[in-house]
Amino acid sequence: MKKTCFKGKRAGKERKTVEENKAAAPEEQMEPQETAPEETAEPKEAEQNGLQKALEEAERKRDEFLDMAQRLQAEFDNFRKRNASTRAEAFEDGARETIKLILPVVDNLERALEAPSEDEKLKEGVSMTLKQLMGALEKRGVTVIDRKGEKFDPRLENAVMRADRSAGEPGTVSLVLQKGYRMGDYVLRHAMVQVVEE
Repeated sequence: MKKTCFKGKRAGKERKTVEENKAAAPEEQMEPQETAPEETAEPKEAEQNGLQKALEEAERKRDEFLDMAQRLQAEFDNFRKRNASTRAEAFEDGARETIKLILPVVDNLERALEAPSEDEKLKEGVSMTLKQLMGALEKRGVTVIDRKGEKFDPRLENAVMRADRSAGEPGTVSLVLQKGYRMGDYVLRHAMVQVVEE
């Protein structure tokens, strides 16, 4: 009888400790589950903040590089335009200088035609050469400045002689001593003229 009572008491104690362990076990298991999400939430938030900062930095660099590329593109376009403009101006300057060298040849061919000569074939050849040369100059936009009877213009003519009022209206060109030439708006050579005094 005593033995069984002892066993019964012992079994009861064992039962109590098992029940206590069972009761305590869920609480112990619950505690790590409650703390685990809090511990993992902080690193995730820190990681998101780090990614957000990295994204903002990447966007800033992107905008900076895009701005730099656009400025370089604009500078290159301006350089290309300036280069094309400079090249065109240099070409036109070269053409003008070459034409200026040819103008005395035109003058001499005109004088040759005005000179008395019995050789008609020679005159015909000189005339054809002059005509062909003037045609080539006209294709390059060269025109003659010959303004006899018009008001004197110092931008186009050089007055080298004066004529009395009987030669025409005061201030007008009474005689062209040497033809002038221009290429578009650019004067290649001013005309040498006689002007009626005012």
